[in-house]
Amino acid sequence: MFFTPWTILILLAVGLSFWAQMRVKGTFSRYSDVGTSSGLTGAEAARQLLDANGLSHIPVEHIRGTLTDHYDPLAKAVRLSDPVYFGNSIASLSVACHEVGHAIQHKVSYPMLVARHYLFPVVNFSSGLAPFLILGGFFFKATGLFLLGIIAFSLAVLFQVITLPVEFNASNRARAAMVQMGFIRNDEEEGAGRVLNAAALTYVAAALIAALQLFEYIWLFTGGNSDD
Repeated sequence: MFFTPWTILILLAVGLSFWAQMRVKGTFSRYSDVGTSSGLTGAEAARQLLDANGLSHIPVEHIRGTLTDHYDPLAKAVRLSDPVYFGNSIASLSVACHEVGHAIQHKVSYPMLVARHYLFPVVNFSSGLAPFLILGGFFFKATGLFLLGIIAFSLAVLFQVITLPVEFNASNRARAAMVQMGFIRNDEEEGAGRVLNAAALTYVAAALIAALQLFEYIWLFTGGNSDD
């Protein structure tokens, strides 16, 4: 009943997402075995980069797991996973500096990051409500309910789209800083770029899936499912 011309595109996007996740893991694993000329660990690089940007008050904390790294804007802390915190590889430094990139964005009030922070609590609520509104509107032929669901879901899509420049900007900041501060040599920058680009693909895939789902809902709402 929900099979539409958009379904095959969504399935392809899901496949892209799976491939992107595998590529992140594979690229991270590959460059986890490639040491840097500086010999710094991810924690040390993050600390130096934070200090150089006037963010000495932000701690670099260790968390368990792999690829669980993140910047917490509420606690104002950079949290690095086991292989990143302790590792001294190109992969470790790339991920660590990327997370510091988010901290720098926070400091300078990078517009897309600010927009994402304001949108987060709204999306956190609307994304959970949207499926019920859309299903209810579809099954009960309640166009008003369906439309509310589409509006709620569109906020989640907007959040995914806004996330893209935030992630790419943080990666660009990290890549430039790693070379400028001597964490890596110019000939090591290509590897750092591959690690950062692989991670960015997961966000692109997520945004694509969300956008295609939104178009499918709009298609159904505007009469694309006329056979019913």
